[in-house]
Amino acid sequence: MEAPMETEMVELVPNGRHLEGPLPASAPTAGSQRAADPRGGSMEGRGFLQNSPGKEPHFTDFEGKTSFGMSVFNLSNAIMGSGILGLAYAMANTGIILFLILLTAVALLSSYSIHLLLKSSGIVGIRAYEQLGYRAFGTPGKLAAALAITLQNIGAMSSYLYIIKSELPLVIQTFLNLEERTPAWYTNGNYLVILVSVAIILPLALMRQLGYLGYSSGFSLGCMAFFLIAVIYKKFQVPCPLPLGVANITGNFSHAEEKAQLQGEPSEGLCSPRYFTLNSQTAYTIPIMAFAFVCHPEVLPIYTELKDPSRRKMQGISNLSIAVMYVMYFLAALFGYLTFYDGVESELLHTYSKVDPFDVLILCVRVAVLTAVTLTVPIVLFPVRRAIQQMLSQDQEFSWLRHIAIATGLLTCINLLVIFAPNILGIFGVIGATSAPCLIFIFPAIFYFRIMPTEKEPARSTPKILALGFAVLGVLLMAMSLSFIVIDWVSGTSQHGGSH
Repeated sequence: MEAPMETEMVELVPNGRHLEGPLPASAPTAGSQRAADPRGGSMEGRGFLQNSPGKEPHFTDFEGKTSFGMSVFNLSNAIMGSGILGLAYAMANTGIILFLILLTAVALLSSYSIHLLLKSSGIVGIRAYEQLGYRAFGTPGKLAAALAITLQNIGAMSSYLYIIKSELPLVIQTFLNLEERTPAWYTNGNYLVILVSVAIILPLALMRQLGYLGYSSGFSLGCMAFFLIAVIYKKFQVPCPLPLGVANITGNFSHAEEKAQLQGEPSEGLCSPRYFTLNSQTAYTIPIMAFAFVCHPEVLPIYTELKDPSRRKMQGISNLSIAVMYVMYFLAALFGYLTFYDGVESELLHTYSKVDPFDVLILCVRVAVLTAVTLTVPIVLFPVRRAIQQMLSQDQEFSWLRHIAIATGLLTCINLLVIFAPNILGIFGVIGATSAPCLIFIFPAIFYFRIMPTEKEPARSTPKILALGFAVLGVLLMAMSLSFIVIDWVSGTSQHGGSH
């Protein structure tokens, strides 16, 4: 064991204060094993278990109160994104079996990534992503993690507000039976996105603790469950093949299939599922699926507020959340694909609307999806605010003024992006292709490699070799995603398969 030495521990806790200062001389360093604790117990136990009577808190003085179920709701809501609308399109371009293989692989890799995060945080008693970066690589590591979290989550929030801006006016027009171009403020997407941000998103974002959002997260997941039920139901209501006029409107059938329909001949593949498919669009679906389980910035904040926390309990929450989303993703993709087959569009609800623009069920589903993405924005905003606090005001006491100002400033900037930069989605694509692989693959792996004591796991041990391989996989995914985006730009064709 290394000689005892004095080191500094920094912890960000939900009440906004940072507990820092020199550890006792007997405290373990990043390069030591479970060293002696003058108050008894290992570092991980002191950092994450509730403080026993008579023992002073060391890593956190915050007593988590969020239940297991509420934590599952919050993490599941963080995973669930608007990308579920594009998964049927992804299945159409991969085939059912290949899609299932890819989805399973991504879910397992995401669970392993969270395992690395939790194990790293347990070694040093830190439950802030940015502070893991600081512990591993100093200030550059902290800034890199904070920047990746900020860019990734701002891109995600902007995509959710884009959905509100584009879909809510159509829903209102349909409900009120208005003409498509009625010049009223309540059918203007720019006004509506501001109204929703001020009336719904901002009050939820001002909550001091993430755990309080468990109820809204549960309701949001209920809305997406309704979406899934509707997709399954419509599979047995929409005819296949579609009427020729509707098929032409969707615009996704080949010339040979259209000719076969006109001649009254069966079109091979038109209503038959494909199990393995490789085409020019298949490569675009891989990054979509790779980022379908992005929730890593929210894992440690949820862990911090968990009642009676332990690494095993948080891993169970993560695995259950990933499993629930895995089932919902696969069922939504499968029944959406089996409804339209090759005629499915990159945004599934658009396909239903073209088949029957006045379908009441699909209208209700649109409302449910709008509700779900609206209630997801506050969950995604929490890690961004924490990252900004880490960069700007790490050593300061909690301030309601700063807490409110950061949330208001973030929502203002995102609203301005959504209103005045309609073509910024390409930039968001670049952000997602760079920050998401860092947060899911690269950072958890290299933080684990640096933080895990070499006495416990040598550099050539199997866990560390696996972690390095995981980081390399992230680099390859980043290079692949950026290559697809550049090729897409150079060729002048926009291929959208949805995004997380």
